[in-house]
Amino acid sequence: MSKCRVKFSNKDKSNFFQVLRERVELHFKESDRSKFGGTSLVIKGIFMISLFLVPYALILSNTCPLWLMTLLAFIMGIGISGIGMSVMHDANHGSFSAISWVNTLSSSSLYLLGGNVLNWRVQHNTLHHTYTNIHDMDEDITGKPLLRLSPSERPKQYHQYQHIYAFLLYGLMTFSFFVKDFRQAYRYSREKESKVVKPFTRMELTVLFLSKLFYLVFIAVLPIWLTDLTFVQWLIGFCIMHFTAGLILSIIFQMAHIVEGAEHAMPDEQGTVHNAWAIHQVRTTANFGCPVWVSWFIGGLDFQVEHHLFPNISHVHYRALSKIVRRTAEDFDIPYNAKSSLLDALRSHVNMLKELGNGNAYHEFAVQEAPVNQLS
Repeated sequence: MSKCRVKFSNKDKSNFFQVLRERVELHFKESDRSKFGGTSLVIKGIFMISLFLVPYALILSNTCPLWLMTLLAFIMGIGISGIGMSVMHDANHGSFSAISWVNTLSSSSLYLLGGNVLNWRVQHNTLHHTYTNIHDMDEDITGKPLLRLSPSERPKQYHQYQHIYAFLLYGLMTFSFFVKDFRQAYRYSREKESKVVKPFTRMELTVLFLSKLFYLVFIAVLPIWLTDLTFVQWLIGFCIMHFTAGLILSIIFQMAHIVEGAEHAMPDEQGTVHNAWAIHQVRTTANFGCPVWVSWFIGGLDFQVEHHLFPNISHVHYRALSKIVRRTAEDFDIPYNAKSSLLDALRSHVNMLKELGNGNAYHEFAVQEAPVNQLS
């Protein structure tokens, strides 16, 4: 995957984002609230990390029967997804806390899950949040060997079945951390000329290597050494844990961008997307309705439109901000894509997998984003 410079150009000079930011700033001023997560998010973070570490400690105690260890592995998988969506995600965007070291510590929870902080920030914060649903730039939709998640991806015959096997692959998402991070570090170093990504420094490569070594000891060596588990029994638990986490994380993230109504913009020959960045985010992202407790668990990612517009604001505020964003989008005649329920969003995602799997041509889905009305 070779990256090039992509820029956003709004010929209509829409002041959508300026008006939206002013309204959001007014909201925080009138409510006298911080844009960060606050105490409630710290408590939530402790709960999510405990959901992962307490079952781990019980397994290491070697006092549980095998069936209970299996259940604990499943709970650890739920804990991984909870940490990923509610702790690490906000922290790596700098919105978990107003205190920088708390953000740094919270973002480091990714090492407990087998990931790498720098790679996450490059792939997610830089590439996904800037170039959402742009082929060869957004790695969330590009370079998936068995999946066609972008209309610009060359269709293969087996893609017509992807709506059947995709969810199995989704469960493998977090398994790839161990190898994927090294591949990305190598690729980002090779693509430094693009100035889109930066190569890893020697120190960052050292952190990458040592963090993987730590994870190997933490997740494999200690459980096998300190318990009566055989390697096969450990491996089954490991697979249950990561498959659970990967399935939850993938489904939530895919329902934000690979659904009906979420556009795939195509840059022109000069690498220009003819729209403002903020409008591009609204047109390529979708929200979905869900119970409050589900929204709490998934870190407010049912409000993906708000997250993409204001990633530096904690997810605890997205429900309130969604009313402002929707109203402002309507004022500018910008489509605000929101599925009515979790089931509706999941159904829409499956429909898109079918459409993309059938090899539909790019022009049926990828669009140059439309002009936006001015607000006088």
